[in-house]
Amino acid sequence: MAAYVYEGMFILDSNRYGKDPSGVSGKINALVEKLGGEILVSRMWAEQRLAYPIDGHRRGTYWLTYFRLDSNKMQELNYACNISDDMLRYLFIKQDPRLVDMLIAHAEGHEFAGDDDSEDTGSNDDEEASSEDEEETVEAAD
Repeated sequence: MAAYVYEGMFILDSNRYGKDPSGVSGKINALVEKLGGEILVSRMWAEQRLAYPIDGHRRGTYWLTYFRLDSNKMQELNYACNISDDMLRYLFIKQDPRLVDMLIAHAEGHEFAGDDDSEDTGSNDDEEASSEDEEETVEAAD
C-alpha cells in the first residue's frame, strides 16, 4: 500500500516526561521507525492542565509529530500506542499531500514569504486603530 504523511498529536504523562523527556518522547519516534516509518518533525507542543482528568492525571504534555508511514501499519501503531503507559491519549490525521510541506515548515518554526507582508499590514492597522481610539477618547472627554 502507499505511504502517507500523518500528523500525530499525543498527550503524554507529564510526570514521566518530566523525569525522562528524551526517553518518553523518543518512544514515539522509535514506534514509528520500528514499523518502517520516517519521522519528518517531532517536537513538544505544550504542557498544560487538561480539560478533564485522564486516568487521574490533571496535566499533560502535548507532543506533535509528522511522520510518513505505510497505511497498512497504522493498525499496529494504534495498538502500540494503546498499550503504552506513557501516552494518555493520541490522535492520527492523514494529511493532504498538497499541505505537507507547509505544515512541516510551520512545525519546524520556519516563516513563510507571505508572513512578512501580513505582519506589516497588521501593525499599520493596529496603529490606525489606536489613533482612532485616542480620537474617540478625546471626543468622549469633551
